[in-house]
Amino acid sequence: MTTLGDSFHVYDTTLRDGAQREGITYSVTDKLQVARLLDGLGVGFIEGGWPGAMPKDTEFFARAASGELELSSAKLVAFGATRKAGVKVQDDPQVRALLDSQAPVVTLVAKSDLRHVERALRTDATENLAMVHDTVKHLVDNGRRVFLDAEHFFDGFAHDPDTALRVLEAGVTGGADVVVLCDTNGGQLPLGLAEVVADVIARTGFRVGIHCQDDTSCAVANTLAAVQAGATHVQCTANGYGERAGNADLFAVVGNLVTKLGMPVLPEGAVGELTRVSHALAEIANIAPDTHQAYVGSSAFAHKAGLHASAIKVDPLLYNHIDPEVVGNGMKILVTEMAGRASLELKGRELGVDLAANPEALTSAVRKVKELEAGGWSFEAADASLELLLRDELSELDAPPFTLESYRVVLDHRSDGEIGSEATVKVHVGGERVIATAEGNGPVHALDGALRKALLPHLSWLDAVKLNDYKVRILSGDGRDADGAGGTEAVTRVLVNSTDGEREWTTVGVHGNIVEASWLALCDALAHKAVHASALV
Repeated sequence: MTTLGDSFHVYDTTLRDGAQREGITYSVTDKLQVARLLDGLGVGFIEGGWPGAMPKDTEFFARAASGELELSSAKLVAFGATRKAGVKVQDDPQVRALLDSQAPVVTLVAKSDLRHVERALRTDATENLAMVHDTVKHLVDNGRRVFLDAEHFFDGFAHDPDTALRVLEAGVTGGADVVVLCDTNGGQLPLGLAEVVADVIARTGFRVGIHCQDDTSCAVANTLAAVQAGATHVQCTANGYGERAGNADLFAVVGNLVTKLGMPVLPEGAVGELTRVSHALAEIANIAPDTHQAYVGSSAFAHKAGLHASAIKVDPLLYNHIDPEVVGNGMKILVTEMAGRASLELKGRELGVDLAANPEALTSAVRKVKELEAGGWSFEAADASLELLLRDELSELDAPPFTLESYRVVLDHRSDGEIGSEATVKVHVGGERVIATAEGNGPVHALDGALRKALLPHLSWLDAVKLNDYKVRILSGDGRDADGAGGTEAVTRVLVNSTDGEREWTTVGVHGNIVEASWLALCDALAHKAVHASALV
């Protein structure tokens, strides 16, 4: 596949505009990692920040220029503003900082709305045009490629189209390669935005780009509409990060350009890396990935309804708009009370359990899942417990790794205000009766500790198993969220996430008593590990 090369730009501004999202703070090391991931994906331009205005960004460009950042396909971009009103361009320190960054490309932001020129910059239209032209020309004369971000363009064009277009002209006559129409306030809708983009191209003949904020939840749609109207440069951020509601999501935009519009905007094979890179960038940003994000979310190709599963069993594309593997994702079947035979058969196949050859077991498993779900159990997020249920229906489970005789948990409220717990378990394991006691900061912690103490001498793999996460939900007697239901009517659902350092798995337990619900989930966690440990022997 031949990419579109310089005829179409995928421009990423995660490190500048995306970093304005509340809760994101990139270190310089983080910024270098992000840039490497984006370069590996094959984007054309990576906006690294605003040197001269942000000390961290100045350091980033210095470290990049020193050889710490070697880009294989992308060009590094420095972002900055035009010279100040009344200041010669060669005397403006921020313009000098753009050159000092040694970035081969500079994106300049310029006011294109007369109201902003007069009220924010406190100058007039003539001086603003000179600021744009002078700065672009100065940078081009010093060997830089320049893109012009026309800030608030759509609002400015609606208010005074002549002034907005003259700003673009000032940039192009100064030497700018692309004029980027910015929906800075994020208030545009696709049809109207596309009309303006087409109008601007028809009037000027300039090469046009698009930058959209997501305040109307239309940033991706607006970006695609602009491309269909003639824009050949798209500015996006990873996972839609950005201030307020965010920016156009890089992965959704690229996914749509490639799979819907047939535009090879990334190098061959790179589209299959979208999901991995999206999740890696979320990890660096310290933000949990959006499970329902288009193309790359873990639930983007998840199916719950039995009707869907029946069709997917015949042909996965009947209910998937693309093959998930194209973007490096995967399909999953969710098993809930909505599940039918097809759902459970497909989910079993995903878990390595073949139900197709045993229709009686499949029927029984469907019935049991529906009954348990009606009582508050949830297998949607507890694949490990579901796998145990299915294997039990097929009589594939060996004897459990241990059997319980009894357990006891005591809550200790001490005089100093500290609260602790002590648990004692009596179990049979390896032909022995074992009694063990442990303390913990809560009943589940103590119970887990006592169980481990009892089993560790007998189960060689147990030492690697750790409790990774623990979630509790209080449900009403009919298995729904309680919403204030009385205590005697409520049941508790516990999800336990475990890891052995290589795999993670989640189990579920439901009971009227939170400790018993936790015990059930803990037992399933160990039983699941035992199944997979024996499979490796």
